[in-house]
Amino acid sequence: MSSTSSQRAVYARIRNNPRFTELVAKRQGFATVLSIIVLTIFYGFFMVVAFNPKLIGQRLSESSYVTVGIAAELFMFVFFWLLTAFYVKRANGEFDAMTTDIIRDAAKEVK
Repeated sequence: MSSTSSQRAVYARIRNNPRFTELVAKRQGFATVLSIIVLTIFYGFFMVVAFNPKLIGQRLSESSYVTVGIAAELFMFVFFWLLTAFYVKRANGEFDAMTTDIIRDAAKEVK
């Protein structure tokens, strides 16, 4: 069996593996949920800027130099960073483990 046909056989086994379908569905669902969260917060902030700019410029307290807009942006920065860390942790843990198992199973069948 040539190298190319061997690779095709491995790829076909991977695509036909029900665990691969499960992996794709889990990853896609997780990415979709995170994308919806990020886009809602991000565009929600800009909608507030567009339709209620006075709120963004309002100070948090009388003696504060920090405005609602600055606090919101700091929250978004930290929140998006945490979401990224959460995604990386899950991707490097659960998703990579599933991928390794799927590839190992497909490679065993070829030999």
